[in-house]
Amino acid sequence: MIQFALFARLEAKPGKEAEVEKFLQAGLDMARDEHTTPIWFALRLSPTTFGIFDAFHDEEGRQAHLQGPIAQALMAKADELFSVPPSIEAIQVLGLKNEL
Repeated sequence: MIQFALFARLEAKPGKEAEVEKFLQAGLDMARDEHTTPIWFALRLSPTTFGIFDAFHDEEGRQAHLQGPIAQALMAKADELFSVPPSIEAIQVLGLKNEL
């Protein structure tokens, strides 16, 4: 079972909400290329708050993702797009239902 995950909370600067949404859409294309990232969600939690949830088969996959192109792009755009630095938490998946 997939137990390793990350949750990133992103608070858009005023007027940057559309750019954050576009950034996350581009992130989906990058996530599709990551073979160690089987689950990836871009989320809108409120008009200005966004999130990324992704999950991995093992700790090595999680660490590869943290060193990969999405994380690098996120940090490169942080000052431009976000009012506070992204909050990235390592979390444990306790249960998973997937009917795809």
